Amino acid sequence: MTKNQRLVYIALLAAQAVIISLLERAIPFPFAIAPGAKLGLANIITCMALYTLSTKDTVKVITIRLVLATLLGGTISTFMYSASGAIISFIGMWSVKKLGPKRISLIGVSVTGAILHNVGQLLVASWIAQTFTVMLYLPVLSFIGLLSGIAIGIFANYLLNHVEKLHYYKDIQEMYSR
Repeated sequence: MTKNQRLVYIALLAAQAVIISLLERAIPFPFAIAPGAKLGLANIITCMALYTLSTKDTVKVITIRLVLATLLGGTISTFMYSASGAIISFIGMWSVKKLGPKRISLIGVSVTGAILHNVGQLLVASWIAQTFTVMLYLPVLSFIGLLSGIAIGIFANYLLNHVEKLHYYKDIQEMYSR
């Protein structure tokens, strides 16, 4: 894969993640028992980037998504919540992925990301509220995160299996496996 092809691939993933984020904001709230919970559909793209790009390029995709999604329909507070969740989520997903495919699947990586994203957001909420009682909401959000993480992991796994059939994918894997 040439440098230009890699940049186009990064831009495509980032654009898809931004569009998914904006569409998810338009979806009515799906969980009556967990106010503020979201499905985290843009995590599909994060999983795809994590498995098809280098760590540095995956961080680029996440950063572009965070900045553009905030500029197109967010506020400073939504950026703070999203960024904290994304950073902790990415670190956890990257660490768990390093265990190898024999120990943990893409679904497990996705669930890790979903739960840690909630942890990151609740840490910011507790910092803003100046109390850790906000963390009492973590079990409810973790259950929702577990369910959505499984669903997103299954969908991302399906997409990854089909991306592997593309001839670019072999070039991407060879480039980043060195």
